[in-house]
Amino acid sequence: MPRERILILDFGSQYTQLIARRVREAQVYCEIRPFHHDLASEPREGLLGIILSGGPASVYGPDAPRIGPGVVDLGVPVLGICYGMQLLCHLLGGEVLPADRREYGRATLRIDDASGIFRTFSPGSEELVWMSHGDHVARLPPGFRPIAWSENCPNAACAREDGRVFGLQFHPEVAHTPRGAEVLESFLFGVCGARPDWTAEGFVEAEVQRIRDTVGDAGVVCALSGGVDSTVVAALLARAIGERLTCVFVDNGLLRKDEGRQVEAFFRAYGEAHGGLHFVHVDAAERFLGRLQGVTDPERKRKVIGEEFIRVFEEHARGLPGVRFLAQGTLYPDVIESVNVKGPSAVIKSHHNVGGLPERMELDLVEPLRELFKDEVRRVGLALDLPEERVWRQPFPGPGLAVRIVGEVTRERCDVLREADHIVVSEIKAAGLYREIWQAFAVLLPVRTVGVMGDERTYDETCVVRAVHSTDGMTADWVHLPYEVLGRIGTRVINEVRGINRVVYDVSSKPPATIEWE
Repeated sequence: MPRERILILDFGSQYTQLIARRVREAQVYCEIRPFHHDLASEPREGLLGIILSGGPASVYGPDAPRIGPGVVDLGVPVLGICYGMQLLCHLLGGEVLPADRREYGRATLRIDDASGIFRTFSPGSEELVWMSHGDHVARLPPGFRPIAWSENCPNAACAREDGRVFGLQFHPEVAHTPRGAEVLESFLFGVCGARPDWTAEGFVEAEVQRIRDTVGDAGVVCALSGGVDSTVVAALLARAIGERLTCVFVDNGLLRKDEGRQVEAFFRAYGEAHGGLHFVHVDAAERFLGRLQGVTDPERKRKVIGEEFIRVFEEHARGLPGVRFLAQGTLYPDVIESVNVKGPSAVIKSHHNVGGLPERMELDLVEPLRELFKDEVRRVGLALDLPEERVWRQPFPGPGLAVRIVGEVTRERCDVLREADHIVVSEIKAAGLYREIWQAFAVLLPVRTVGVMGDERTYDETCVVRAVHSTDGMTADWVHLPYEVLGRIGTRVINEVRGINRVVYDVSSKPPATIEWE
């Protein structure tokens, strides 16, 4: 039975995923679909409402993303945001025109009607909102009325007379609209009748049953890295199918210092405590490093590693009776950045477990976390009684150190980076900053510079220190690390790691950069 949900149609806005996050934060389940999603095929059961995202296009553009006017005839409330409002009004007989003055940034919204989506506001109140538009709705469709306005936008918000269809020219989902969450929650709870029941505990209960229904009496191999995502997947599967689960941990030679030993110790103890969960440790370092020899292109690295992982898992699955599924810790941001399936958003990079997968596979995939953000995964991990030190581990990329080594990946360069990365993380922990930071790590550049050590000339590689704040990895800002912490990291790396004689700090945000260097 489909769970109750809000459907978000993506028209290419940079904020579409943020809308989903805000809905999920209100503990309401939602799904993002591309604007061309066939609504006629959408199950009506459980569908509570539809949100139309913003987007960069003009409704009159030749390639503008379109939908049919029937979206308002599905019997559920509809909310259009920015481009979504303009398209809605255009489809229903209104008029959209280029604004005399485009509105980008903060604006003051004056509320005329404090009901419906503005039910928690006072009539006549003035609120800060975030605008980002060149066109605006000059004339509303028949049956609609304005409910808020700004200096440059007479129809900054509108409502259909029946109180079931709304339009907002501003963006309630961004932090720059301080009371935007109230607007969205009024739509979710007051208009759509949603219930705040999208919880970690509810997800665990539903997903355990879904896994059982999916795999039947078959066995499952879990691709285990030891990171948060695969650990949560393993715990979910262990609860769902017990001893029919085999966790395969592959040491690909691209792991952090002591990673293999720590992961094996934890999961062997976890398996003993939970009555099942077979653990297999595969040493495939030579195999992976051999495949990466001479490879310098970042996309090629990811695809090589992704394919090799699958082949290793398939080989081990052949020796296990009844195994027909491969489970992995794919998250929603991985899907968004790797494959253009959710809307007209650009492909950023191929994650090894999505865009890096080979076209032909022997095993069917089980991906319980595919629609979750990282913070949701952490909550699920806590609901599964996983220890906090496992749940709050900083993210580590599936391709490992390969995407933190710019240029060719060799065993020697991996060893150098492993030591430098260990120092970075150790000093971040010693400063009490580990839980505050999304990721902190070292990058190795194929850039040699002249240095002097012990009165002798050196000509060694450069280490970059990277530390970022983020919520889900979709956007990130660099951390203003205290100078004394940076100083200790730099001094230790240069003194203790042979092969590095210069340390620099990365002050790039995402966008325009990405968190990982490759």
